[in-house]
Amino acid sequence: MTQSVAPSPKSKVVLALLIVLTIGTLYYLDVGRYLSLESLKEHRDRLLTFTEERYTVSVALFILIYVVVAGLALPGAVILTLAGGFLFGSVWGTLFVNIGATTGATIAFVAARYLLREWVEQRFGAWLGPLQEGIARHAFNYLLTLRLIPIVPFFVLNLVSGLTRMSVRTYVSATALGIIPGSFVYAYAGRQLGSINSLKEIASPQVISAFILLGLLALTPVVYKRWSGRTADDRRAARGHHEPE
Repeated sequence: MTQSVAPSPKSKVVLALLIVLTIGTLYYLDVGRYLSLESLKEHRDRLLTFTEERYTVSVALFILIYVVVAGLALPGAVILTLAGGFLFGSVWGTLFVNIGATTGATIAFVAARYLLREWVEQRFGAWLGPLQEGIARHAFNYLLTLRLIPIVPFFVLNLVSGLTRMSVRTYVSATALGIIPGSFVYAYAGRQLGSINSLKEIASPQVISAFILLGLLALTPVVYKRWSGRTADDRRAARGHHEPE
């Protein structure tokens, strides 16, 4: 029987330094200037021509870039989603965005778990125990709600989720499902790229309200379980109170 080997502190330090160095280098090179609405509109003809001539390569590059942006919390995910809709269409663009964003988010999730969860459990395990158990029981619904309602920044949610006892399968499925509505909205808007002057035009109050409603619907099973559980406990308590001694 093989035993799992705990990661050494040295390997964690090396990985953390590598991540910080990569992020710092990309910010120093100011890659964000290429992921702006103005830059996308300026180069849209060349991007469209390249995509038409090398479709498979374009898809692979697009997904790879999205993985890097999502995994390292670089600015420009919204612009990439617009580009996906513009270059590949609303449906295929949403699919490619979903693959890249979910993969990048999962990498960040696993990295946070590898680097920090053991330390968090040792320092705050007793205090966080009940909270961790509650999250683990309803992890899918909680994460799905937070993905649908953009209250917590995408990358922050990736890291925080990695510190919980949520399974990777639950994380991937809730993330992939939860980002579909937002991805489709921006990918669809990308088809009208020439008429967009500001990202605020896309995230209208009506769209935000729809996301909030979807998020609240995702919490319905959790609320129902808690309500039905309390009702059952009240009925048992009432029967016990009225039973003769």
